[in-house]
Amino acid sequence: MTTASFATDGSRIVSFTVEGHSGLAESGEDILCAAVTSAVRLTECAINDVLGLEAAVKVSERDASISLKLPRNLEGEADQVCQTLLAALMLYFVQLQEEYPQHIIVMEV
Repeated sequence: MTTASFATDGSRIVSFTVEGHSGLAESGEDILCAAVTSAVRLTECAINDVLGLEAAVKVSERDASISLKLPRNLEGEADQVCQTLLAALMLYFVQLQEEYPQHIIVMEV
């Protein structure tokens, strides 16, 4: 099962961690894992490469996990854009959870 955990500080999403394999299909053929990975990579690219921020990204092949933590003291338009991106990512994962409830869980921690 894939677990997506979003950490909040008040109403702000400050980080997320996605870990585990969905188990929907064989490795390399799992459309759910591909969808999750693609969404995470798009979000990371938007935050770090397009916005030019330095969100901390940690990848573990062994644990099949990736996490992203926003920089501290983020404010203004950059923070608003990051919040929009992270809220959209969480909503997308919730929609995937509704479609594949035995394979992905989304939590706010």
